[in-house]
Amino acid sequence: MSTISSLIVVLCTFVSVAGFASAQQVRLPPAVAQGQGMEPIPITSGNPIQRQQALAANQQRQVEIRRDTEKMAQLTQELKAYLDKAGQGVMSLEAIKKAEQIEKLAKSVKSKMKQAF
Repeated sequence: MSTISSLIVVLCTFVSVAGFASAQQVRLPPAVAQGQGMEPIPITSGNPIQRQQALAANQQRQVEIRRDTEKMAQLTQELKAYLDKAGQGVMSLEAIKKAEQIEKLAKSVKSKMKQAF
C-alpha cells in the first residue's frame, strides 16, 4: 500500500517538475538552439535525401514526444482525481494501471528526448 502511494507521489512530482522545467528558459549552443522563427538544425553530413529523412524523423519524434506528454498529463490528472476521491484506503487495480502507464510514458518521453538525428 505505501509502495503504491509512494510511486504515485513520485510520478506526480515528476510530472510537476517536468512542467516546471519546460517553463524554464534553456540556453543551448547556437548549433543546437532551435525555436520559433529560427532555421532548423543544420545537418551537414550525407546527401540531400539523408538530410530530408533525418529532418522528417526528427519532426516525427517531436510529435510523438508531444503526444506522449499530453497523454501522461491526462493520466496524471485522472489518477489525482481518483486519489482525491478515494482518500485513505485500498488502491484499485485501475489506479495502479494508470500509474504504470504514466511510468511507461515518462520513460518513453525521456528516451525520445535523448535521441539525436
